[in-house]
Amino acid sequence: MSPDLYLETNHLHGHSTRNNHMKNRHGYAPASSPRAFNVKSFGAKANGNDDSQAFMKAWGSLFVKGTVYIVVPENRDYTLKSVKFSGPCKSSLIVFKIYGKIEAWKDPSAYEERRLWIVFEAVNNLRVEGGGRIDGNGNKWWPNSCKINPNLPCLGAPTAVTFVECKNLMVSNIRLENAQQMHMTFQDCENVKALNLMVTSPGNSPNTDGIHVTGTRNILIQDSIIRTGDDCISIVSGSENVRATGITCGPGHGISIGSLGAHNSEAYVSNVVVSKATLIGTTNGVRIKTWQGGHGMAKNIIFQDILMKNVTNPIIINQDYCDRAESCPEQKSAVQVSNVLYKNIHGTSSRPEAVKFACSKSMPCQGITMQNVELVDIITKRDVSKACSNVKLDTRGRVSPLCTDHS
Repeated sequence: MSPDLYLETNHLHGHSTRNNHMKNRHGYAPASSPRAFNVKSFGAKANGNDDSQAFMKAWGSLFVKGTVYIVVPENRDYTLKSVKFSGPCKSSLIVFKIYGKIEAWKDPSAYEERRLWIVFEAVNNLRVEGGGRIDGNGNKWWPNSCKINPNLPCLGAPTAVTFVECKNLMVSNIRLENAQQMHMTFQDCENVKALNLMVTSPGNSPNTDGIHVTGTRNILIQDSIIRTGDDCISIVSGSENVRATGITCGPGHGISIGSLGAHNSEAYVSNVVVSKATLIGTTNGVRIKTWQGGHGMAKNIIFQDILMKNVTNPIIINQDYCDRAESCPEQKSAVQVSNVLYKNIHGTSSRPEAVKFACSKSMPCQGITMQNVELVDIITKRDVSKACSNVKLDTRGRVSPLCTDHS
């Protein structure tokens, strides 16, 4: 096993490089030292054939305590079908080093779990990093989406990378591209950092959310560029203490809380801060969207220090969200939206109505504050309008536009 084991220094800080490896004279790391398992040593060929079993064998070798590494070598393209890396693990820290490229198997019929490709489940103290690429080969899936061809059934497609019930997780310096559907999902996780990510897919690719957060507590998304065909970041029910900062978004559907309350469900999102973001050419800027008939609340939300460039709907709350070809039936119940602050938001709108608060008659939006918000029409450079209904609104500092219908 000597080709698979080596000591990597500075591992506690995540700044190590492969040029800094140290071995003893036999090629083994001392028993108390970090160990690394190279997928190549477990049979990964990087020749276009399925390397899934080699990756799983490498993962299955993580039987040691202390710090361990899975290494995906650089300048190699590895092809994987659906894989699930499951915990719990004995190791105190697992570092999944992706230096090369991981590419999805191109034949959609080979996916036993249609909605999943790469999954990390119940793995604590995990880092995924290395500067490599994860390519979902979404162009093999997108033409079969009902969003592209309404005559086809809506079967969905895999999320490229899913983290489920992981604690103390860091994902950094990875490029995700061309996901089959969503690029990266954090589901029921706790204490997460997603840093320095590049997420890209064509603007017309269906449902390709960049980063999707569901049922997750204490997550920081920072210094990332997201260019996709759907929400750059979507935050849905069960998420709490979410911070997104230093985000560049576009193309895409903007940064969204929701949708919430679909199918008369109960939904809760609280303590969200989106700051230092730049949105370029997106269909929405910062959005809260809820379905009629839902229950629960979205509260304590801050959008601040945001630049809009040619955004179609820069600021929007929509409690009548309906993602269907046919109209949705009117219902009385709604997810309560409260304590939302829009602060230091500037830029241009591609349509005259730059701000829209379409709140519920039965559950009006409460505690909505706008402070130092200035948006203008991108062509005329003149003030734009704002439509407000069923909202308790407070303004501070310079705010433009003002409401045209405030009920």
